[in-house]
Amino acid sequence: MMKILVTGGAGYIGSFMTKTLLDKGYEVTVFDNLERGHIEAIDKRAGFVKGDIRNDNDLEIVFKNKFDSVIHFAGLIAVGESEEEPDLYYQNNVVGSKKLFDTAYNTGKINKFIFSSSAAVYGNPVKIPIPEDHPKDPTSAYGRNKLEIEESLSRLKKDHPEVSFAALRYFNAAGATLDGLMGEEHVPETHIIPNVINSLLKDQAFSLFGDDYKTKDGTCVRDYIHVLDLVEAHLLALKKLNTNGAYFYNVGTGRGYSNNEVIKTVEKVSGRKVNVHVSSRRAGDTDELVADPSKIKTELGFVPKYSDLETIVRSAWIWHTKQN
Repeated sequence: MMKILVTGGAGYIGSFMTKTLLDKGYEVTVFDNLERGHIEAIDKRAGFVKGDIRNDNDLEIVFKNKFDSVIHFAGLIAVGESEEEPDLYYQNNVVGSKKLFDTAYNTGKINKFIFSSSAAVYGNPVKIPIPEDHPKDPTSAYGRNKLEIEESLSRLKKDHPEVSFAALRYFNAAGATLDGLMGEEHVPETHIIPNVINSLLKDQAFSLFGDDYKTKDGTCVRDYIHVLDLVEAHLLALKKLNTNGAYFYNVGTGRGYSNNEVIKTVEKVSGRKVNVHVSSRRAGDTDELVADPSKIKTELGFVPKYSDLETIVRSAWIWHTKQN
């Protein structure tokens, strides 16, 4: 039975990953400091070690256990916050990740890693859809963090050729389980789908950050990937690591939706009208991010099953209505 360490397993994607790995017969330990995660989100079948990737002692303790690979989700994720607190983001995301990789290799003798990267590494794209070899020019501290972490893994592999890793560049993770029993709960919440839904459930106005982007309707365009599909991409990547290499994959659908289209879809699913208030742009946001997912489809056989916008929004609506 393969033993997997999931960092950030009390968070949104990490908790879904943990459950799926357990369902597939893996043995899972979650490592999380619970600053942004939720203890109740961790599957009770998993082991749990409370700790911080920035803390050398915490890392030494967790890697006294034996693991076959590390799936690294732990990190701060808000683009706007990363612009306001770049040092916090750098220390947590970049410095913490490097400590994690080095300790995992040197103490834990682990040479297989999957990293939760982001389309933010590309910045404002010069071509749409975006392939993996697209120029990297992040427009936010968050995007620069992700790129530096990828580079840390590349250096680790250069120094130790037996290391194998996959960096999965997520586009926009969204959605919940179809029965609404697991879903997205960030504090603070910065993602548009839960924020639109919560504005309806709390009878509040929704703040739309800018309507003057160079897109079809003036609002940002994003490629949304259902969290269940995203988790499946990690399972495929885990198998790929049996073949030594450094792998970079976009995880998206190749179809973009504007913020206005998201709002309209929430209105369709809920049967309610969203009260939209247009506010100023959010620092670090790019006009359009749409994946070219052909590489992951060809090399790993990845086929998204749940990532049409209506399925994403409907699952999120069920989850959030259960929470309110």
